[in-house]
Amino acid sequence: MVGMHPGRVTSQAQILASFFSSAGYPVERASSVLNRYLRLLDIVRTIVRLRNRTDILILEIYGGPSFVVEDIAGRLAQLFGIPIIMWLHGGALPQFMKRFPNWTRRVLGRASLLVAPSQYLAHAVVPYGFEATVIPNTIDLSDYPFRQRAEITPRLFWMRSFHQIWNPFMALRVLARLRQFVPEASLVMAGPDKGLATRSREMAHELGIHNAVTFPGFLDSTQKIHQGNAADIYINTNRVDNMPLAVVEACAMGLPVITTAVGGIKDLLKDGETGLLVPDNDDEAMVQAIKRLLGDPTLAGQLSINGRRLAERSSWEEVRPQWERMFAKVDRMNWSRKDTDL
Repeated sequence: MVGMHPGRVTSQAQILASFFSSAGYPVERASSVLNRYLRLLDIVRTIVRLRNRTDILILEIYGGPSFVVEDIAGRLAQLFGIPIIMWLHGGALPQFMKRFPNWTRRVLGRASLLVAPSQYLAHAVVPYGFEATVIPNTIDLSDYPFRQRAEITPRLFWMRSFHQIWNPFMALRVLARLRQFVPEASLVMAGPDKGLATRSREMAHELGIHNAVTFPGFLDSTQKIHQGNAADIYINTNRVDNMPLAVVEACAMGLPVITTAVGGIKDLLKDGETGLLVPDNDDEAMVQAIKRLLGDPTLAGQLSINGRRLAERSSWEEVRPQWERMFAKVDRMNWSRKDTDL
C-alpha cells in the first residue's frame, strides 16, 4: 500500500493498517515507495521476508497498470501458502475486468476472500464467478466535527484531484452558471494537481469567476476541516468513482452533497435522502440542484443529518468487526484446508 506522503492523499489501506496497529494487530506494510517498479521490488522482498510470519495478506486490487504488481504479489503469496484477502478498489476496475476477463479470473482466483467497499464493485465480479463481501471504507469519525446545515449559503466546496476523471472543469462551469442567479456564490477547489490545476485556474479567468474561486491546493487534515466547516454545500463532479471517501468525509461534517450519479455513488447515496444526484457532466442539472437546496432549508437540514448518519456506518467502530469476521472466516478456511490435506 502507499503510505503517507506530503501533498498526497492518504490511502484507505494506510488508514486501515493504522487502525489495526492501534488495535494491537501486528501489521507489516508494503510499500510506501511511489515508483511503481521499486514498489513492486519492495512488495516482493517483504512477502519473501515475512513468508513464515504472515497469517493473511490483504492485497489491494485496482486494475490498470498496477494489476501487474497485484498479479505478481498474489502469485508469490499463493506459492508460499499465504491466505489472501483481495480488497477491490477503483471506479474504473469494472471496465478493466471487461477488457481482460481471463487475466481477471486468474488473479482473483488466488484469493481466499474478496472484499469490496461498495455494491458496485461487488456486483462487478459476479460475471467472473466470484462473490465479494461489502465492507465500507473507513474513517475516524472523531476527526470530523459535525455542523448541521439548514439555512445555508452558496459557499461550495470541491475536493478531489485535478484530473480528468474528477472533472474539475464541470465545477467551474457550474459556478459560472450559478452566479447568473446567485451572484454571491463562491467555490473552494482543493486537491493535488494531476495535470489540470493550471488549466483550471486559467478557465476560472476565462469564465470571469476567478474572484469567486479559491485554489488552496492539497489540504492536510486540519485544513480540510477548516474548509469543510466554512462551506455549506459539497459538490462532486466525478466521471468515474467507486465509494469516494471525500464524499463520506463531507457527509461526516454535515455538508449536503450534490454529486454526479456515476459508478458506486448510486449505491452510496440515495437521491433526496442522503444527497442530490445529477447526471454525469450535466452542469445545468447541478445548478438546479444547488438552487433547490438553497431554497429549501428543510431539505438541506435533512441531507445534513442523514449524511452524518451515513458516515457513521464508515466509522472504525462499525467497520472493525466486519473485517474481523473476514479474518475469522479465512482462518476457518485455512484450518479446513489443512484438515483436508491430512
